[in-house]
Amino acid sequence: LDASMDTWNFFYTCLVSLWLYRLYIYSVIAFGISVWFAIRFTTAKTKKKVNKCVTASEEIEDKLLNGYATLQAKEVYVAGVKIFYGSQTGTAKRFAKGLAEAVTSLNLPVEVISMGDYDPDDCLAEETTSRNICVFLVATYTDGQPTESATWFCKWLEEAANDFRFGKMYLKGLRYAVFGLGNSAYVDHYNTVGRNIDRWLWMLSASRIMTRAEGDCNVAQSKHGSIEADFEVWKTKFLSRLQVLCRGEKKPCSGKCKTGKCKSPGKQSKETSDHEHGASEYENTEAEELFETSSEEEADAEEARGANSVIDVEDLGDIVSRVKKAKVLLSQRVHVLCWYLVMGSRVAGGVAMHCCKSFLKTDDLIYLLFSGYKLIGSHSGVKLCRWTKSMLRGRGGCYKHTFYGIESHRCMEATPSLACANKCVFCWRHHTNPVGTEWRWKMDQPEMILQEAIENHQNMIKQFKGVSGVKADRFEEAMTAKHCALSLVGEPIMYPEINRFVKLLHQHSISSFLVTNAQFPDEIRNLEPVTQLYVSVDASTKESLKRIDRPLFKDFWQRFLDSLKALSEKQQRTVYRLTLVKAWNVDELKAYADLISLGKPDFIEVKGVTYCGESSASNLTMANVPWHEEVVRFVQELADLIPDYEIACEHEHSNCLLIAHEKFKIDGEWCTWINYDRFQELVREHERSGGSRTFTAADYAARTPRWALFGSRERGFDPLDVRYQRKNKVRDVSGC
Repeated sequence: LDASMDTWNFFYTCLVSLWLYRLYIYSVIAFGISVWFAIRFTTAKTKKKVNKCVTASEEIEDKLLNGYATLQAKEVYVAGVKIFYGSQTGTAKRFAKGLAEAVTSLNLPVEVISMGDYDPDDCLAEETTSRNICVFLVATYTDGQPTESATWFCKWLEEAANDFRFGKMYLKGLRYAVFGLGNSAYVDHYNTVGRNIDRWLWMLSASRIMTRAEGDCNVAQSKHGSIEADFEVWKTKFLSRLQVLCRGEKKPCSGKCKTGKCKSPGKQSKETSDHEHGASEYENTEAEELFETSSEEEADAEEARGANSVIDVEDLGDIVSRVKKAKVLLSQRVHVLCWYLVMGSRVAGGVAMHCCKSFLKTDDLIYLLFSGYKLIGSHSGVKLCRWTKSMLRGRGGCYKHTFYGIESHRCMEATPSLACANKCVFCWRHHTNPVGTEWRWKMDQPEMILQEAIENHQNMIKQFKGVSGVKADRFEEAMTAKHCALSLVGEPIMYPEINRFVKLLHQHSISSFLVTNAQFPDEIRNLEPVTQLYVSVDASTKESLKRIDRPLFKDFWQRFLDSLKALSEKQQRTVYRLTLVKAWNVDELKAYADLISLGKPDFIEVKGVTYCGESSASNLTMANVPWHEEVVRFVQELADLIPDYEIACEHEHSNCLLIAHEKFKIDGEWCTWINYDRFQELVREHERSGGSRTFTAADYAARTPRWALFGSRERGFDPLDVRYQRKNKVRDVSGC
């Protein structure tokens, strides 16, 4: 019993002690746990470092075993140099070879390329990510024009720079330098080509690595006694800057300067600190003065790049204060001046003259509307469609080739009226053409318009002679226009002599595809037979039409309905043209079906809207562009609502489908194509009979090939051509 009591007393004493000193015990335990965690953390970190070192060692060993000489990967700042030359007498070519030898001595890959053998449409955009430096050695030839080998390159670059559909950032990332070859004895055209190429590249956001240089064949004026000496001075400077870029150092020219007169580091050092940079290798003041030759042209381009205004005929007098900001550009401006001089007749004499004088300086209108356009007289124009270029090179035709059998390389896109009565939100011209509700201007004769349109079209085709990829047989065929798409811009049916103009087309064996915006019902009724008459049906309700087309007429809806009724009275081929804008007009199927029953068109083209870039005239974005599958689904649902119509054709590349009336399905085969020779015979008989002998759309229908039909594996692409998939595609320029 005593032993039991002693044991109990011992345990009791221990428990009391533990309780009395419990705080100390807790502290010791906590400290122990902390030490344990610290040891574990330190051990893990050490092990991780060891593993990392082992891994790195293994990687290095692996690289060495596989032939790698360096232990650490070096970033490549310059992958190589591409030297483009445009030469007539061989001087630029000789300079290019000499520069290539010098670049090779720097252990850099170099490629010498004749502009005549290079396709900028296919390849130039790839240089934005290649890390190459592009050098352009270009001569100015007769009357300030590029040499024969450089003509296509310069033409393409000019159109790309002035076409808002390419986008301002199209060549962002491309690094370049320009050396121009010229003769100062020809004052008006001295080094024009080099200056233009420099400006156009800059407008597309390419970056200069150094300011433009200009060599002078006139030994009396050359700063160094000859063009060869000028080139040697520039070459030395270029090689120095190339070495700087290879080291990854900041390039001397940011490429963001407006005038091309980038301050040399020497000049910058004086502004920041008199001795900060010292005597750097770039402080050749004399050379800088020689080569900093551009002045106002890029400031002009800056304003051209940012202009997106709308100019109405009715508001002509209100633009005077705004146009003073623009700079003068004289190339192809005389017709524009005359055009607006005539159209300003509503404005009081003095104000009208003031307005027109200001229009000489209006680049926001000229650059955006007339880039690539050829103006005719005072109110007409012609332009080369991109599908014409595509088919010349065997890369496929437009949807009209698929749906109706036109030869896209023989199609002339024109208009006898640049003015329009609508301001559609998806207009790819960004409203740079004027708008009006009636013809109140001086009128050019249709004979003159057609003659100049054909001549200008042929001249644009001639520029493709010798261009890489152009098929010789198609080039010869393209010199004779066979089709005319009167859908370039504006409202062709406004032209008072539209019937005479169409007859002249037919007399030249040119088919006529005329597009109207359904605001001139009387003109539609009075229109003589055309090969195919289009009406744009951009919306199916009054509210949505007002929101999308933004017509000028107050009674626009009644005019729209009357135009559709007038269309139903036509005996030749008629087409509804629907442009789908997601979230704007794709949910009105029943209303579209009602409009189709009103106008009874032979065909219904349904096309997804083409995004044409940002514009102050529209708030459309890429989110408004439907996918092709969405367009297909819309067409299928619409076809279910309209009796006697079926889906006939598809052109996936244009995001476009064709619904046709069942009367064009003969013996189970679609006949949406056109027998153009038969049409010409019928229209001549109609004219000889004074209009008494009529004909219908069925009289000149032709069988549609299987590859053009909806559901074919070709999806509307002609198997005789080769589909070209653009690398780094950044734009959609679907055109007409």
